[in-house]
Amino acid sequence: MSTPTVGWIGLGAMGWPMAGHLHAKGLLKAVWNRSEDKARAFVEQHPNTLLGEDPAHLAGAVDVVVMCVSADQDVIGLIDQLDGQLRPEQILIDHSTIAPTTAEHVAQRLAETGVSAIDAPVTGGVEGAIQGVLSVMAGGDWAAFQKVQPVLNAYARTTQHLGSPGRGQAAKAVNQLMVAGIAEAVCESLALLEKLDLPKAPMLELLSGGAAGSWFLDKRGHTMLEDQFEVGFAPDLLVKDLKICERVATQAGMASTVLKQAIPDYEKVVATDQTSRDISALIRLKRR
Repeated sequence: MSTPTVGWIGLGAMGWPMAGHLHAKGLLKAVWNRSEDKARAFVEQHPNTLLGEDPAHLAGAVDVVVMCVSADQDVIGLIDQLDGQLRPEQILIDHSTIAPTTAEHVAQRLAETGVSAIDAPVTGGVEGAIQGVLSVMAGGDWAAFQKVQPVLNAYARTTQHLGSPGRGQAAKAVNQLMVAGIAEAVCESLALLEKLDLPKAPMLELLSGGAAGSWFLDKRGHTMLEDQFEVGFAPDLLVKDLKICERVATQAGMASTVLKQAIPDYEKVVATDQTSRDISALIRLKRR
């Protein structure tokens, strides 16, 4: 599989630009999305891309199937549709964030038909997807991971194979726990900054340039202080991820103080703010 052909499933905020990078590299052959209008729009903007009639039709036309959807039930539903349609030696890459146990189940189920599954959640945000500089944390068969490096490298700056099926998702749980803790600290700190009536621009420069600097502060600090939350990582998806983190931590015998604060905080954000599209909207809760 020197130059694999790729079929892409899931054209959300992350999936669209990631698939676009594959198209630019000449690797993308077909796409499918639950909303056909979005898939048709992608095909119109990316010439010579096949519109899959359904996931099974898409799988029949490519070497590698890539999924980027929202939740465990979405992944299982797609596997049900692909069951019996994937061929031995094909590879499935799943960029969704799901439970490690679900990833293990998918890999075991596909292995019975000779198909390799790689759980490969990503980090880097929508900006990283657009710029093609995501980090990929992968679990699954090592040989299959090596074969799909041209695919992953189309939209990732860093790829790491972390072990057996489910290990990529375990790593994503660690990542999301850290994201939640940083978001809590940054949103709370900037809310205090506002209450103290400190000058915003000079303070952002000082904080970003010192020990308090972070990706979240750099990418979201200005927009938070301008009360803008139109683009980014949706709060309801973070709640889903953090509940996976909670189960993973419990199974590991660890009690997380971050999760005890972050899960109820973000559940409040989801319940009370129907307009914000980014987790930095937590600052609105901290201002109260």
